[in-house]
Amino acid sequence: MKVIAINGSPKKEGNTFHALSMVGAEIIEAGIEFEILHIGHKLIHGCTACGKCSINKDEKCVITTDDLNFWLQQIKQADGIIIGSPVYYSGIAGSMKCFLDRLFYVSGANGNLFRQKVAAAVVAVRRTGGSVTFDNLNHYLTYNEMIIATSNYWNVIHGRSPGEVMQDIEGNQIMRVLGKNITWLLKMKEASSLTIKAPIAEKKEYMHFIR
Repeated sequence: MKVIAINGSPKKEGNTFHALSMVGAEIIEAGIEFEILHIGHKLIHGCTACGKCSINKDEKCVITTDDLNFWLQQIKQADGIIIGSPVYYSGIAGSMKCFLDRLFYVSGANGNLFRQKVAAAVVAVRRTGGSVTFDNLNHYLTYNEMIIATSNYWNVIHGRSPGEVMQDIEGNQIMRVLGKNITWLLKMKEASSLTIKAPIAEKKEYMHFIR
């Protein structure tokens, strides 16, 4: 089994990285492969709402100026996904938002490629806006019918300069517990895969309120 964590911070080893590493340490200790994919420093185009991924259904975005299609296939192969972001103006960092919009749109347009994978969101923040960003990240996971792992509080850790989150004692515990719960869900899912059938995906119903 493998878990891929997405570091949406421009800083490769900033506080988002440290938070993801705390979660990852528990996953690795349980014998599960763990990798951090750093995308926050990349030039990632936003979604243009062209709808071509819904028409082509080739598991690709038509925008090819970045590596989103390559990353998508990496994430598709993983058993678990963690999406991590710092807080910018009480929201998801810009490059990460562009990445998530296109990644999950392509996933949804191709039959929910991440459906029923174990997932979690992690946020690193200096002071405030953490819970708003955490909520926004979870919108992507819930829409794709993912199995969301939780901790003993919201998955938010505090610090300003890179590494300061290591001093957030409660935040450290939150990340450790999250890692253990992700591990438990992954192993429970694997152990029951032959005895309990997963629900069959339903075709999405759309309802528009303006006629």
